[in-house]
Amino acid sequence: MTQVGFIGASGLMGHGMAKNLLAKGHALTLTVHRNRERVADLLAGGAKEAATPAALAAASEVVFICVTGSPQVEAVVLGEQGLLAGAARGLMIVDTSTAEPHSTTAVREAAAKRGVTFVDAPLSRTPVEAEAGRLNVMVGAEKPVFERLEPLARCFAENVFHVGGPGAGHVIKLLNNFIAQSICTATAEAFAVGTKAGVDVGKLVELISAGPVNNGLFQAMAKTLTGQMDGLKFELDNARKDVRYYTHLAEGLAVPSVMGEAVHQSLTLASALGHGRKFVPSLVEAQEVLSGTKLVPR
Repeated sequence: MTQVGFIGASGLMGHGMAKNLLAKGHALTLTVHRNRERVADLLAGGAKEAATPAALAAASEVVFICVTGSPQVEAVVLGEQGLLAGAARGLMIVDTSTAEPHSTTAVREAAAKRGVTFVDAPLSRTPVEAEAGRLNVMVGAEKPVFERLEPLARCFAENVFHVGGPGAGHVIKLLNNFIAQSICTATAEAFAVGTKAGVDVGKLVELISAGPVNNGLFQAMAKTLTGQMDGLKFELDNARKDVRYYTHLAEGLAVPSVMGEAVHQSLTLASALGHGRKFVPSLVEAQEVLSGTKLVPR
């Protein structure tokens, strides 16, 4: 049994992760942000509550963070009542958020000065897999740190990948999300162009479903043609943020990011049209406005 702390258990991904850690017998302590209803079952199941991240750190051997992005990670780790304020030497902090690599480096260096190990271990798959304990985790860490973390990660993950040294996890995650959102934005655009050209894009779905272009993201987008807008439960504004992090990474490396910028602008435009708080498949709704077509049955 490990004394585990968790920040972000009320989130779509965090709840399932925390639930599975608790179910596997680990002692769990949470901070509760705003939505107490989302963690009521965890508290009823034996999880304890800490008033601040500092208090959480003091009660934990390992702390998982699952929040929106780098500003939130920096706040919960480096803030006045952040994790480092209450951390004892030897604490491991595991950031499962999608974050900017340069921020991850700065936080890791600040933690190291306090004798704390900060690990980037972002996630892929969806809240459905989080609840089922079947996430994918990509860990950037030295091998001894990975070996210490892996048994805990397997409480909520089907696949735990050691992708390289410190920082590699967040880089791999940004590459993953850039490719994923490229598929989603391209599919939404293709549906609009095909419909404008007068063809039945349902036939395009049939063709792709039987060939090498097929994948789960395409199928999630294809469901919009039958009115299902939650085939991919990932907020569009979060996708926009992730691709922005990717383009920042490319820019910092002086690598042209023609596709990355195009995908980011497609997501930004959809957000500006009012779809940011919806799921990524609402890219199709944005294309309806831009092309003057009807794609989603209503």
